Amino acid sequence: MASRVDIAGVLIDAETERSTVERVLRALDERRGGLMVTVNLDHIRRCRRDPRYRTLVAQSGLVVADGMPVVWASRVQGTPLPERVAGSNLVWSLCEACASRGRSVYLLGGDPGAAEGAKAALEQKYPGLRVVGTMAPARGFENDSAQMARIESDLRASGADIVFVALGSPKQEFLGERLRSALPAAWFVGCGITLGFVAGQVRRAPKGMQRAGLEWVHRLVQEPGRLGKRYLVDGIPFAMVLLSGAAWRRVTGRGRRLAQAAG
Repeated sequence: MASRVDIAGVLIDAETERSTVERVLRALDERRGGLMVTVNLDHIRRCRRDPRYRTLVAQSGLVVADGMPVVWASRVQGTPLPERVAGSNLVWSLCEACASRGRSVYLLGGDPGAAEGAKAALEQKYPGLRVVGTMAPARGFENDSAQMARIESDLRASGADIVFVALGSPKQEFLGERLRSALPAAWFVGCGITLGFVAGQVRRAPKGMQRAGLEWVHRLVQEPGRLGKRYLVDGIPFAMVLLSGAAWRRVTGRGRRLAQAAG
């Protein structure tokens, strides 16, 4: 049995990185695919204002906490999640598991050259890993029927077991759900900027900053123009709202941990 923790109305699986990998590999062995959402502060904020996105997350096969504020909120309200499960770490651990199990992966998205660079880095680190396809669609592809047909055809022909979708949220989650019919037994994993990290195009924060929940500061310094509003105007105030709400739920006994079958 596993459980889900209610964080501001978003149900998050109480999984570690290791148990997440095991859960995905077990589902693949049973020919069950799904969509994994790696939830951070921005995802929870979007769930509160976008009913369509909230429904997509609620119906996803696996929802993990990719963001220390989410983990902190779970602890404050008295229903602690075991750890942060970052998409940027999962790409490595899932690929390592795939290499040892003879499973295959597909890298979709990222900036030009990111998917190809990530493919080279992952195959070098994990000999035997099968990266069966890469693609970085042009801007606006989701509204171009010809491009979407090409993506679906390429995915179907690849037979990939795991598809890493690196397009940023919410595009990557909506696209992953849309493409599931092309590979119904595969897992689609939203991973944001991760392919850029793996390919070496973008520097990731040092481990200490990651553990302290300050990875966003490192990202902000690198891309202040793009990320300033997201982190400073939207993110910090919402983090305060989330944590104060978690404290209130603890005081009132409204924090919830829901039991469910793992799978």
